[in-house]
Amino acid sequence: MPDICGTRFLGGKINPHFDPLHILSNILIFGGFILLSAAWKALYEAQRGHTLATKGPYAYVRHPQYVGFIFIMLGFLFQWPTLITLIIFPILVTMYVKLARREEREILAEFGEEYSRYMFSTPAFLPRLGDGLRTNEA
Repeated sequence: MPDICGTRFLGGKINPHFDPLHILSNILIFGGFILLSAAWKALYEAQRGHTLATKGPYAYVRHPQYVGFIFIMLGFLFQWPTLITLIIFPILVTMYVKLARREEREILAEFGEEYSRYMFSTPAFLPRLGDGLRTNEA
């Protein structure tokens, strides 16, 4: 009879909640919520002042809120890998990318050259490696 209280990892039996994949999924989920919260705060402050959001997470990527959602979805995919989640994940990622592109066209129409410069200097979804710690002023 299989042991349902533990899993085998590197030859030893461990609690499934301490499985490395489970820990990674929790880090992705909680990290995604933290990123999402920080991005929404920065976006709210920018919208209140009718300025472009370029501080906080927006100093590193143009769409941190969608990166946060993708981290959360990836974490749940690792934690609960089913055929449905495997099918839905790439569909949702594609939808978020398309939504981000549509929003960029709208923001470009509103902020013009300022947003164009921001687009040129800040990657859309993956921060540049080797930039070190950038200032939150863009």
